[in-house]
Amino acid sequence: MAIILDGRKTSKEIKNEAAQKAAELKNKGIHPKLVVLLIGENPASNIYVRSKERACKKAGIISETRRFPDTVTQNEIIETILSLNSDKSVHGILVQLPLPKGFDEEAVIEAVDPVKDVDGFHPVNAGRLASGVTDNFFAPATPAGIIELLLRYDIETEGAHVVIVGRSSIVGRPLGMLFLRKTRGANATVTICHSGTRDLSAHCREADILIAALGRPCFITGDMVKPGAVVVDVGINRIQDEESPKGYRVVGDVDFKSVSDNASAITPVPGGVGPMTIAMLLKNTIEAAFNSRSNKGV
Repeated sequence: MAIILDGRKTSKEIKNEAAQKAAELKNKGIHPKLVVLLIGENPASNIYVRSKERACKKAGIISETRRFPDTVTQNEIIETILSLNSDKSVHGILVQLPLPKGFDEEAVIEAVDPVKDVDGFHPVNAGRLASGVTDNFFAPATPAGIIELLLRYDIETEGAHVVIVGRSSIVGRPLGMLFLRKTRGANATVTICHSGTRDLSAHCREADILIAALGRPCFITGDMVKPGAVVVDVGINRIQDEESPKGYRVVGDVDFKSVSDNASAITPVPGGVGPMTIAMLLKNTIEAAFNSRSNKGV
């Protein structure tokens, strides 16, 4: 039976570490602060933002959510971001995605000061990651959380063949860049597969570490996984289940039952990658507070 890579347990460790560092900063008169901009009434976004607020409170990070109706203009949002950029009390800025129709996400993200971009989506942070630097940038929280989870379970990545199924700018692409770095927890050979990949199953069976991030429930099955591979499931999908009190259940992109028989280690859904995302956001916010321009020389 595969080892379960427990994201809940690991995220608690990271959150406790963040709380200790937040306390260190407070002793220096620095109060880490994260501001989240939430536009519209997307139910999933509301749930996620509330989770961030609770996690920040427990870690001793000031959390402020600015809520806007979907009738707000893009210019008003950008003006708000520019004001937060110049506010020395704010260390992290996060624009909750997706934005309502009519917004140019790239323009909004580019308005955020890269040193406060704790989500790691700004082109400057993305460019530094792609260039191979190992510090002075923020990586997106989900890819960073995957690397951290593997590190804390002592999963060997040096020279490993990592196959990522999914090429999104939020997970697949930045994760591939993280695995390519010459650092501990990386230095791997990376293949990124996508909807245009021929014979996807064959590529998956070559993986020492297989990452499923394609958004299709239970797509990766046991016959697609090499015996002994490590499998990380990024997917979160709701499927109908009449036996569930809610009428649905949450599954990943991996068929857990069949894959766990082949894999040496696997992340569950829920409880795997998901909790790591918020934990790494807190870690990025603390780092931003340590490194912020306003705090140099403190």
